[in-house]
Amino acid sequence: MSKQQAPNLDSHGAFERQDLSPAGLIYFMIGLAVFVVAIYFVVFGMYRFLDNYDKAGQLPMSPMLAPRADTRAVTPPEIQAFPEPRLEESERNQLRQYIEDQDRKLAMYNWVDKDKGVVQIPIDRAMELIVARGLPVRQETAQTKSQTPMQNSNPASTDPQQKDQQQKKKAGSSAQ
Repeated sequence: MSKQQAPNLDSHGAFERQDLSPAGLIYFMIGLAVFVVAIYFVVFGMYRFLDNYDKAGQLPMSPMLAPRADTRAVTPPEIQAFPEPRLEESERNQLRQYIEDQDRKLAMYNWVDKDKGVVQIPIDRAMELIVARGLPVRQETAQTKSQTPMQNSNPASTDPQQKDQQQKKKAGSSAQ
C-alpha cells in the first residue's frame, strides 16, 4: 500500500500567515486605470477618424432637397402682385378660420327649420340624449309578423325545386 502524506502543519499551522501586499494591489489599480484611459483615447480617435472619413465620402446635397424658405408664407406686396381673382390670400389663416367656424357651429344650438321644429344641438348633447333614450326602433306591423322569409323572397329568383314545393303547398291548402 502507498503511504499517505500528512499535511505539514508544523511551519505555518492551519492557515496562511502572509497577507496580500498593498503595494501589488495599488500597482494593479494604477495599471488598470492607465489601460482604461488608453482604451478611451483609442476609441475616441477611431470614432473621430471614421466620422471624418464618412463626411469626406458624402456626395453634395441635391438642390432639390436643400431646405428652402416657406413657400406658403405670402407677403402683402406679393398678394397685390397676383392677378385677380385672388381666391386665397392666406391659406393657413383662412383654413384655421374655417375650422374654427365649423367647430363653433357644431358646439351651439340653432334652428334648422323653425316651422317644422327642427333644431341643431351640440354633438356632445346629442350623444347624451342617445345614451339616455336609446336609438329609435322601427315598429313591426302585422303584415311583417305573418310573413315568413320564404314568402318575402322574390319567386323569380328561386330555383325550380322550391317553386314545385310552393305549388304543392298552395294546392294542398286550396284542397282543404
